[in-house]
Amino acid sequence: MDDFHKTRRLPPYVFEQVNRLKAKARAAGADIIDLGMGNPDHPTPQHIVDKLVETVQNPRTHRYSSSKGIPGLRRAQAAYYERRFGVKLDPDTQVVATLGSKEGFANMAQAITAPGDVVLVPNPSYPIHAFGFLMAGGSLRSIPAQPGPEVFEALERAVVHSIPKPIAIVLCYPSNPTGACADIEFYRDIVAFARKHDIFVLSDLAYSEIYFGETPPPSILQVPGAMDVAVEFTSLSKTFSMPGWRMGFAVGNERLIAALARVKSYLDYGAFTPIQVAATAALNGPEDCIEEMRTMYRKRRDVLVEAFTRAGWPIPAPEASMFVWAPIPARFEHLGSLEFSKLLIERADVAVAPGVGFGEHGEGFVRIGLVENEQRIRQAARGIRRFFDETGSNSEELSNSDV
Repeated sequence: MDDFHKTRRLPPYVFEQVNRLKAKARAAGADIIDLGMGNPDHPTPQHIVDKLVETVQNPRTHRYSSSKGIPGLRRAQAAYYERRFGVKLDPDTQVVATLGSKEGFANMAQAITAPGDVVLVPNPSYPIHAFGFLMAGGSLRSIPAQPGPEVFEALERAVVHSIPKPIAIVLCYPSNPTGACADIEFYRDIVAFARKHDIFVLSDLAYSEIYFGETPPPSILQVPGAMDVAVEFTSLSKTFSMPGWRMGFAVGNERLIAALARVKSYLDYGAFTPIQVAATAALNGPEDCIEEMRTMYRKRRDVLVEAFTRAGWPIPAPEASMFVWAPIPARFEHLGSLEFSKLLIERADVAVAPGVGFGEHGEGFVRIGLVENEQRIRQAARGIRRFFDETGSNSEELSNSDV
């Protein structure tokens, strides 16, 4: 496999090492509490499932669908944006349905990237934000993941020192993996920078509805002039607990949306029509299920922060997303995030995602998903406390040979 040009450009997939160890432990009978993958365990709301079942009974829906999304679905996404953000979208030219936001990002990278093009990507960040452009032949420069002045300092340096000039800036707020949020003033400055330097902005807003404060996360498209430079990606995976349905959207700049739609027209026929109809019902339907989902994640976050802290691992509470970005306890820092994650599987029966898998600046952290119920989260905390107590002050003696 390493003989192929595109796979040679990809670094080793560190999560696979954790997955192999997790599978081995389970095969040996261990009850592993898996907090590693952002895989929602909450069932999809019943009215969405009912619409799928109803629609699939019609044989006409079993044929090829529309690559850019059926018209009713694109209209529903445009209506969501107007309702939630006050942003008007033309469903024919500014909305494309994608097979999840991950596929949307990967195909946008294919659509706009020429070999050697420079893209500015947060570090740490969700892997497809970087690797989608690597696979398309692009080059990466890192920018900080935390919104603030440091981001703009990095952007200015990149414009001065990159040859060729960067073609795009990737953003992700609420952030996966860190949970950091951006405000509208940050987006205003990003749009001004992008317009000044003729750079596109690709914003991942997959966690727009999982927030724990009073103020909902904004969309970059709320900024006047953003439509000139920006496309935003959203997903129904987390908002409606529909991860396996693979339904997301790209919306915004007409030129970018047209390029994405053209690439997709060569690659797929869109999601199964009954899924698109059910997704339309989700977007147009009652929103109490969204509040219920948000409340569930808030409770899990609070339980995890309290239980892990009592177990001897102080955890900062995220303001949004379904993840906790946790610094490795000081006495285990020397191991690094991958080896610490392996130890948690072997000694605590708990799986987390090593921070280094999200970029080198993720080293020193692990990502913990709020994807188990409160009882299982408390069970995980007990396993971690037991591991910490057994290790005592001997953690410095742990090495790669122990995992």
